[in-house]
This record gives sequence, C-alpha cells and structure tokens, in this order.
Amino acid sequence: MASAELIRKLENTIENIADFPIPGIQFKDISPIFLDPKLYEEVIADLAAFSKGKVDAVCGIESRGYLFGIAIAVALEVPFILIRKAGKLPPPVISESYDLEYGSAVIETREGQIKKGQRVLIHDDLLATGGTTEAAAKLVEKQGATVSQFSFLIGLKGLNGDEKLKKFGAEVYPILEY
Repeated sequence: MASAELIRKLENTIENIADFPIPGIQFKDISPIFLDPKLYEEVIADLAAFSKGKVDAVCGIESRGYLFGIAIAVALEVPFILIRKAGKLPPPVISESYDLEYGSAVIETREGQIKKGQRVLIHDDLLATGGTTEAAAKLVEKQGATVSQFSFLIGLKGLNGDEKLKKFGAEVYPILEY
C-alpha cells in the first residue's frame, strides 16, 4: 500500500541502533520521523488510507502507538481509545494479561469506551512477537467489538507476530518490514 517513495524516505530516516536496549538487539529508532513534519503527514495519510471506511474507532497501544494512532483517528474522524499499562487509567477498566519473555504484564482500557459492534483498528509502532497486540485485541473483543485491522509502522518478519494475529481475521498492515 505504501508508495516506494514513502518506504525509501522512512528507510532513510529511521535509525538502526545496535545493541540497544540489550546486546544483540537492533533497535529501530522512529524518533527522527518527528523532525520532519511532511514525512509524518505522509505516514499518517498512508495509515489512514489503509483504514478509511473500514473502522469505527482506533485503539493505540501505550505509548508509541499513540504517536501515530491519535493522528490516524483524527484523519478518519473516529474516536481514539487508549490502551495502557495496568494502573494508569482510572476505574472502571477492562484488563488483559499476557506473557512476556520473562514474566507477564497487564494492559487495560476504560470500560465503556469501546462500544459493542464497533469495527476497531489497533495501532502500534512495531509488531514483533505480537503478544501485546494480541492482548489488545482480546480487550476489544471482551467489549463486544471486532478488530477489523491492525496497523504498524514496522513489522519484524522473523518474530512471527503476524501469525499470532491471524486468529482475529483482521487485516495486518506494516508500512515497513524488516
């Protein structure tokens, strides 16, 4: 979906940081995108075009999912709903736990903000193993809504996160894949 030109610009803008946050990890630093307002607008236009007419709300996963998710929701003229780490939202909340490499974590959203029957886009900056995104999708389904799409700035192919998301029957769209 993204133009070859947009992909080229992003590949030239996103910085690869070796051995961060731990040795062996190749961190994709997206922060340089925010130094170029025109490039940021192009990214939002591309992500919004993917979802136009297909969603009733956008959920963004804390915290980097907010950086693009809010702007996507504004461009689509639909509500934006926060998905946060446990304990960051006032009650009442709906929670979902998920496994991490070493341990587990919990994410939450405010009860009643996701409406029954809504078609929801879940957005995050990066799809790796898919655990957090899968938990976010379960939060959406717990409230009677449907995940119709997932979007990401970056998808890491070798970690099979997209496989974890197939069970939701939703479109999965990363602009870039590594």
